[in-house]
Amino acid sequence: MFAFLLIVQSVVAISLIGVILMQRSEGGGLGVGGSSSGFMTARGAADFLTRSTAILGGTFIVLSIVMAAIAGATRQPVKIDTSLAGKTTTQQQQPAQPVPAPVQPQQNQQQPAVPLAQ
Repeated sequence: MFAFLLIVQSVVAISLIGVILMQRSEGGGLGVGGSSSGFMTARGAADFLTRSTAILGGTFIVLSIVMAAIAGATRQPVKIDTSLAGKTTTQQQQPAQPVPAPVQPQQNQQQPAVPLAQ
C-alpha cells in the first residue's frame, strides 16, 4: 500500500511541476494560452492551469499526510537479538596464552678491539 501511494505521489509531483511550468508568468512562461485561436483562449488556459495547480497541490498534501500516518502506524519497535548473549565460544573459555617474546640473535659478547672513548 505504501509503495503504491509513493508511486501515485511521484506522478502527482511530476504533474504539478509540469502544470506550474506551463502557467503564464510575467516573462511569458512556456507560452501556453498565448493566442486567441487554438485549443484554449488565454482566459480559459489560465483558469484550467490555476485549478489544476490547486487540485494537484491539494492531492500532494493529502497524500503526504496519509503516507506519514501509514509510516507512523506500521513502524515496528527496534528488536535486539539476544540469542547470542549467553553463549561463549571455546576461544573465550580458554585462558589467554602469553605470547612468547621474540628470540633475539645472540650478540658478540667479546670486548671491542678498539676501546671506546668515555
